[in-house]
Amino acid sequence: MNRSNAGANLPTLRSHNAALVLDLLRVAGERGISRLELAERTGLTPQAVSKITARLRAEGLATEAGHRASTGGKPRTVLRLVPDAGHAVGLHLDRDELTVVLVDLAGTVVASRRTPLDFGAPAGEVVAVAAGEVGAVLGGPAGADAEAVPQPHPFPEQGAGPSAPAASTPGDGGAGGTAPVGGARTVLGIGVAVPGPLDHRGGVLHRVTGFPQWDGYPLQDALAARTGLPVVVDKDTNAAALGLALRADGPGDFAYLHLGTGLGAGLFLGGALHRGARTGAGEFGHQTVALDGPPCGCGGRGCIEALCLAAVAEGDVAEAARVLGTGAANLVGLLDIDRVVLGGRTVGADPDAYVRGVRAVIEERARRDGTGAAVPLVTTAGAGRPVAEGAGQLVLAPLFGRVGSGGGA
Repeated sequence: MNRSNAGANLPTLRSHNAALVLDLLRVAGERGISRLELAERTGLTPQAVSKITARLRAEGLATEAGHRASTGGKPRTVLRLVPDAGHAVGLHLDRDELTVVLVDLAGTVVASRRTPLDFGAPAGEVVAVAAGEVGAVLGGPAGADAEAVPQPHPFPEQGAGPSAPAASTPGDGGAGGTAPVGGARTVLGIGVAVPGPLDHRGGVLHRVTGFPQWDGYPLQDALAARTGLPVVVDKDTNAAALGLALRADGPGDFAYLHLGTGLGAGLFLGGALHRGARTGAGEFGHQTVALDGPPCGCGGRGCIEALCLAAVAEGDVAEAARVLGTGAANLVGLLDIDRVVLGGRTVGADPDAYVRGVRAVIEERARRDGTGAAVPLVTTAGAGRPVAEGAGQLVLAPLFGRVGSGGGA
């Protein structure tokens, strides 16, 4: 079974056309969108749109949002998404911290928790802590936002209790599970964001830099067994890039560069998340920029991650930004992307300094190459928890037809 396309038991969503309509409702937000506009933007006939929206309303996914004046005839009925018709859990396992959020169909965080984590502990202990935090956020009140202590997992051990009910994946025959949350909510699955490298399709971790004991560990299956819910696993940078792409105002290729306890990239290219054939794309931190440089935890020397983190450890933000900018400029030149987004706790601690330093290198490279204006550079500072929220979108994105390369969201 491939849980990477985890979804809910919502028959309407098996239709690709229904997913397109649902995504336009998501993008329209509270303002809503009329059936005529839906037909124009999807290329579907008005009759097809009427049938799809009727089913979406019957299943509680869409509702009327008033009327809008038309150029002739009666006012148009406006429809909108019902955000609380479903929820997803987003789980970010960092090297020293765990963040978990509960998001609704619109991607709005309705509950969250954060707790210290020892990613170097035995895998079973880490999974138990993760399952406990998932259970805690599902049981918390709407709007909860807590600094937490690790919770014992509330889910039965595999084989110790009833399994989750089967659920059909949109456009796929895979089985999964859903669970009621707080009596009125339904959770569609758990998206897990972890440091790479890993196998996204199978949910299996590889040799995480500094934590070789995770190599070959089936995190997806282990957490699904603990919780009884569908689980999808991806790299932290990919999750963040997906979440940012779904919030973007317009199309465009971009790279999300994450500097925290490590350094990596998430790539959004050609309208889709780019993972590569083996989920290996975006191992940005391990490009060699100094052949005889310091050793890196990956086993190489002179990796940009090692140089950048060494500068951070010495408190030299300007040098860390210069090194990060060198890698960013390499990426811009290699992929000809439209913008660069900086994120991660280290960047968030001094975002202005990192933007200045990285931008200076990118602009100098653009002048030297004669490629015109440098690409825009922004940060995720003040944007909440982009990795954890993006992890939730790993579950939700396929419901809206937002399926990226490499399978899954």
